[in-house]
Amino acid sequence: MPDDKANSWEARADAHSFYGFTDLPTIRERGTVVLTHGEGPYVVDVHGRRYLDANSGLWNMVAGFDHPGLAEAAKAQYDRFPGYHAFFGRMADTTVMLSEKMIEVAPFARGKVFYTNSGSEANDTMVKMLWLLARAEGKPDRRKILTRKNGYHGVTAVSASMTGKPYNAEFGLPLPGFLHLTCPHYWREGRPGESEAEFTQRLATELEDTIAREGADTIAGFFAEPVMGAGGVIPPSEGYFQAIRKVLKKHGIPLIADEVICGFGRTGELWGSQAYSFTPDAIIASKAMTAGYFPMGAVILGPDLADRLDAAVDRIDEFPHGFTASGHPVGCAVALKAIDLIVNEGLLDNVRALTPKFEAGLAELAQHKNIGETRGKGLMGALEAVQDKATKTPFPGDLSVSERIANACTDRGLICRPLGQAVVLCPPFILTDAQMEEMFSKLSDALDAVFREVG
Repeated sequence: MPDDKANSWEARADAHSFYGFTDLPTIRERGTVVLTHGEGPYVVDVHGRRYLDANSGLWNMVAGFDHPGLAEAAKAQYDRFPGYHAFFGRMADTTVMLSEKMIEVAPFARGKVFYTNSGSEANDTMVKMLWLLARAEGKPDRRKILTRKNGYHGVTAVSASMTGKPYNAEFGLPLPGFLHLTCPHYWREGRPGESEAEFTQRLATELEDTIAREGADTIAGFFAEPVMGAGGVIPPSEGYFQAIRKVLKKHGIPLIADEVICGFGRTGELWGSQAYSFTPDAIIASKAMTAGYFPMGAVILGPDLADRLDAAVDRIDEFPHGFTASGHPVGCAVALKAIDLIVNEGLLDNVRALTPKFEAGLAELAQHKNIGETRGKGLMGALEAVQDKATKTPFPGDLSVSERIANACTDRGLICRPLGQAVVLCPPFILTDAQMEEMFSKLSDALDAVFREVG
């Protein structure tokens, strides 16, 4: 008689799957959650258990997991023209239409779009664009890229070098020339007695000093998420982007907004840069761009960079870069529908309507003696666990407190994400008031249970 456990979905997953960004002790103890389908903001596993996914898949499934309009857009395009590239002066009509739409909704008067398959590839592409531009303009030493500690920009060798997370040291990264400045997290990084305005000024001074030390003519660009997502949902300190934008403009260094997570409505504005009242030189987009229904990313160039890159590639008659599936017609059809859902069919409106309830739910949980800070913007938030609230002392790392909270949530039919000592929430844009209450109720129960365990 066969061993049912050995033939279970969990065992089959473990036998043949190599896990990324997964807590392996949890897998060994609990097994993989193998899913079969979704119903609105819920996903269902092979045992019929239903989970409210408060992480929107991976920030991206903003219209839920069974939206008929998105599936129909993909099916119709598959029937009409199922695949093509964007090389050699050829591209699908849907690709042309999406580029028009992207510039229409971007915070630029005009510009151009280049497509990738992910946000990682889009950031990688933007760096290559900046390097090509610098050489074409007679400044080949402009190679260095500035980002922030705890920022996340992807997993390719270049975008991982941009990512200011300690785990990249395991790969021998960052590559030379990738510099990480202070994370703009006032609660954690502010000095005793330092006001938020003073903290912001200190970070602007740090940027100015870094440019002076390295040399402006060696720096190709500064990349920043409007709200740092995988760093633990960290909004910038008050006036941060205005302060650094002023420094960067003085030295002619482009500011690239990595809007992979923030873009297309997550912050309550269409773009995170709009939520913080600054205009970047280019935008990196992905995730909600297709509502997670197709893997796709984009570099959106503002007018100055678009014109300069046009001139740069004219010199060599082409831009020697691209991907087989860049501008895939099915992805473009899905993105057109996703953008329409967000802008015209109520998803962005629902983010704005739900935000006060979301903020109130976070504020209520902030009263817990082991929650040091709650933070967020729009429909993205985090709760930072601490052992001592007064001193902001975190729990010992070996307790894996955020992982325990996430597992306790899973046991209660809720999916959330552990990040360092924080638990992150970024629910789908389609959530109802009742589902919001369900999310916070299950999270509250999980917090109580875990904090009782760890003292």
